[in-house]
Amino acid sequence: MNWERLESLDTIDKIIEESKQNPVVIFKHSTSCSISAMALNRLERSWKIEEMSEVKAYYLDLISHRDISNAIADKFGVMHQSPQVLLIKNGACVYDDSHMGISYQELKSEMATDMESNN
Repeated sequence: MNWERLESLDTIDKIIEESKQNPVVIFKHSTSCSISAMALNRLERSWKIEEMSEVKAYYLDLISHRDISNAIADKFGVMHQSPQVLLIKNGACVYDDSHMGISYQELKSEMATDMESNN
């Protein structure tokens, strides 16, 4: 899986623009949390590039960048969780989940549902 590191507040605006062309996933990871490490590992092991070729994936180390995590919560109207995954489409968060609810299959299903509703 090829993560783009989310290390600047300006990147949130870039994500919003990118999401108008293709879906964007943000994974908020606490580097000090074993549940977060497990959720990240499960997502990375399940991720299939051929199924998600249109998706750009961003990784946020929220211990180092709590300000960005807070800005994401404010911008997308999603309560902060850790770990947390967000699916951004057309500038809005269309799906989020946290902790052991983070599932590649759910993310893929939500992405497909969202794409079908746009057709």
